Amino acid sequence: MGKKTKKLSFWMRRKSHLPVLIIGTLVVLLLFFNEETSVKLNMEYQNRINELQQEIKLNEDSASYYRSRREAIETGTSDLEHVAREQFHMQRPTEDVFLIKE
Repeated sequence: MGKKTKKLSFWMRRKSHLPVLIIGTLVVLLLFFNEETSVKLNMEYQNRINELQQEIKLNEDSASYYRSRREAIETGTSDLEHVAREQFHMQRPTEDVFLIKE
């Protein structure tokens, strides 16, 4: 019995890196294959976040344009007339209007 315990003890000391490797492998597998914390899913989320941030920038630019246009309409009568003529395709008797369709 003593000989077997010595052999087992000697084997455990020589193979003590095995549990560390097993635990490390399990952690890596969990990182890549667990659905909630997978690296692939995190990369997809980050890509979606970047797309939404770009969309926010575009919307902020258009919002500032329309905000400045609204302020110009509220303060000046010539701008109000200009916008009304554009929106309702009105023209003065002395001018030519060209509509460009995209």
